[in-house]
Amino acid sequence: MTQMAQEEIVSNTKTVMQGLEALRVEHITLMNNLSEGSKTDPDKMEIVKKNMENIELGLSEAQVIVMLFAHLQNIEAEKQKLRTQVKRLCQENVWLRDELAITQQKLQASEQSVAQLEEEKKHLEFMASVKKYDEIQENEDNLEKSRTDPVVELFPEDETEERNNMSPTPPNQFANHANAGYEIPARLRTLHNLVIQYASQGRYEVAVPLCKQALEDLEKTSGHDHPDVATMLNILALVYRDQNKYKEAANLLNDALTIREKTLGENHPAVAATLNNLAVLYGKRGKYKDAEPLCKRALEIRENVLGKSHPDVAKQLNNLALLCQNQAKYEEVEMYYKRALEIYEMKLGGDDPNVAKTLNNLASCYLKQGKYKEAEMLYKEVLTRAHEREFGAINGENKPIWQVAEEREENKLKNRENTPYGEYGGWHKAAKVDSPTVTTTLKNLGALYRRQGKYEAADTLEDCALRSKKEALDLVKQSKVLGVADDNKRQKSGSGKDDIDDHNKRVHK
Repeated sequence: MTQMAQEEIVSNTKTVMQGLEALRVEHITLMNNLSEGSKTDPDKMEIVKKNMENIELGLSEAQVIVMLFAHLQNIEAEKQKLRTQVKRLCQENVWLRDELAITQQKLQASEQSVAQLEEEKKHLEFMASVKKYDEIQENEDNLEKSRTDPVVELFPEDETEERNNMSPTPPNQFANHANAGYEIPARLRTLHNLVIQYASQGRYEVAVPLCKQALEDLEKTSGHDHPDVATMLNILALVYRDQNKYKEAANLLNDALTIREKTLGENHPAVAATLNNLAVLYGKRGKYKDAEPLCKRALEIRENVLGKSHPDVAKQLNNLALLCQNQAKYEEVEMYYKRALEIYEMKLGGDDPNVAKTLNNLASCYLKQGKYKEAEMLYKEVLTRAHEREFGAINGENKPIWQVAEEREENKLKNRENTPYGEYGGWHKAAKVDSPTVTTTLKNLGALYRRQGKYEAADTLEDCALRSKKEALDLVKQSKVLGVADDNKRQKSGSGKDDIDDHNKRVHK
């Protein structure tokens, strides 16, 4: 029944009730008259009583209908109220979903910020525990350390020399990280090189679209599960990592890992490279426990494929040691660093820069454990080796800088007018040979001296580090000036067209 039909029924029922009420009154009057008469007719009285019963029954049923209608109206009103409430709850649910999405985005951004702050906190706590500089010295050292200091770097790259944290990833690192163990096909080489060039220059607005276009083209021609697709995924992931887009980079690296495992096999060097990149990414986010098994698996693959004494195995050991160091697993850290040192010295020789870097990293591990004597011995070993490479064997007249510093410390009370460091020889020039490792070692050993109260020795090493930095900058400036002067000479002396064309080519390069 429709709402209109129900109202008509109720209206008619009320009319019938009025009629029944009137009949009831008439029957009551009729019964009274029959009762008062001298002669009562039993049959008539019986008929009137039956009619009265029927009238009463009709009235009762009509009242039930009216009451039922009223109850239905109440139910309908409650139903409308509930519908309104449900609609309002749906609207609130949509609003809460939007708020949740926004909050989740803020949470992700906060997690990234927290990870970066945790890295900075550990960095600062370590530096504060070993040295205190004056304000000017501290600012300069912090700037230098943020660029090149491999000792306190949270998780350095493993493929080439230490990464400059103030600039994008260099081109050779992009190539090594993305393509280790896999040769880039000729059809991709030009595009691949363009992406690397733009990314290394920080021109992400160009590099990212190029990568995405290459991925789209490759997936159309070769399908998603192809080694070339994995290579481009690796490159794009490194670009995202340089932009601090860690979540996007992790998704791409996991995708690349799946493809390479499926197409190249689970024990391929390219799989190890992708595992290592993923471990480095987790390390940068502070997820050391998640990164460690990936790093260990990459180490196992490289040991099986390259042999346990290959330099790439030593690089993987360095990364694994850094992960364990951030988890305070110092016994494992020492084991990994010492094994990496054995490989470098056996395969590359004691003068290889990686030996000095690993010695510095091992010294950093000792410092975190409070083993200052062991750390001091390693720092002195690095400086002694650098001195011998530059100036020959050590003797009474040919002393490494740390011996000079300690002699100045011993003689500071005897001679207040200590000879300026420059007159002890040009050892600080040798610091450029292994920069930034030697310069870092100078500052770290100087910090230890300062902690021990050997301020004269500390000043000597810190002055040496500063001179090295200053002279390196001066040499760069001088080389630029000499280059311009040389070009001017060539232009003035040369009379032919070939000299001018050659100069223009050099400028464009």
